[in-house]
Amino acid sequence: MEPVILILIALVIVIGAASLLVTTRKRREKVELEAVRQSTLAPGAPTVPTEVKEAIAKKEADEAIASAVEGEADAPPVIVAPVEAPAKRPSFRERLSKARATFAGFLGRSAIDAGTWDELEEALIRADLGVGPTTALIERLRARVEEDGLESGDELVAVLKAEMKSRLAGKDRRLKVDEGQTNVWLFVGVNGVGKTTTIGKLGKRMAGEGHRVVMAAGDTFRAAAAEQLGTWADRSGAQLVRGAEGGDPSAIIFDAIESAAAKGADLVLADTAGRLHTKSNLMEELKKVRRVADKDPGHVTEVLLVIDATTGQNGLVQARQFTEATEVTGVVLTKLDGSAKGGIVFAIQSELGIPVKLVGLGETADDLVDFDPDEFVDALFSA
Repeated sequence: MEPVILILIALVIVIGAASLLVTTRKRREKVELEAVRQSTLAPGAPTVPTEVKEAIAKKEADEAIASAVEGEADAPPVIVAPVEAPAKRPSFRERLSKARATFAGFLGRSAIDAGTWDELEEALIRADLGVGPTTALIERLRARVEEDGLESGDELVAVLKAEMKSRLAGKDRRLKVDEGQTNVWLFVGVNGVGKTTTIGKLGKRMAGEGHRVVMAAGDTFRAAAAEQLGTWADRSGAQLVRGAEGGDPSAIIFDAIESAAAKGADLVLADTAGRLHTKSNLMEELKKVRRVADKDPGHVTEVLLVIDATTGQNGLVQARQFTEATEVTGVVLTKLDGSAKGGIVFAIQSELGIPVKLVGLGETADDLVDFDPDEFVDALFSA
């Protein structure tokens, strides 16, 4: 038994000595490294050999790596969220170059003379203000020139801009959403003006503002309308309600309203057919859609007429017909950036009393913007 005890004692002594030797060596290396490090900082110190510098650098790197590995499990993960650049609102001045070109000749005049009035009248007609609004505007400007003794072209332009802004003022251009209601916005207009695309863009915007949106594919006569609307619904996170091709638009829209009410959605964007706008059957169908959409739980707060700005005075004809059928509350003017006929804004408001609420200044969803009368007029006459 005694030999075994002696052997165990010997093992303990050997292990202890080995541990002491290792600890002492590490302390000596640390002291030596620190001494060399301090010597490199001391003024007038001798040059440290390259191999010593490399040894110091390697040891410090190894220690840093070891420390990082040991603490990796405890360290919280670093999550870098993608930064999405805020969408830049398109500028009326940047996008209305074609409309502005209509007034280029008039803007070049230095004095007010007979030629000035001829050029201004021609520019206003070409811009599609319409004969009535153009005549009224020029008569008012002539009176102002005489009353105020204006002589220069710049003075006339300033008065013209002020008069145009005044004629566009005083209209509520806000999009109406009543809290606690299943709001319904109906979109009407002829085919090809951009109704479905407008619904998609506006749905994306309203969803981004916190509204729960349902899109109703009420244009059952155009085969691609529901698929197109479905794509926009996916992009904006909206629900799509559609029916069979050629089905009853009123029934589909009412289904969408009931679905929205059941799920707590506060906004239904309803597409409608746009073919044969000169025929009474479509207008009667739209009247029916309007009546059905306003039945409980539906609450129609907007009927938005979509007009292609490039159609000019044809847009005014459409506005008259659709207003009679559906009680239009506002106009969405698409493709304004590609048209020289922006004067239709004045024709619609002066002759029908309907405000332009939204305008399309490009192809992306962010290019559908609120209409700003002052910015619009300034853009027409900017240098």
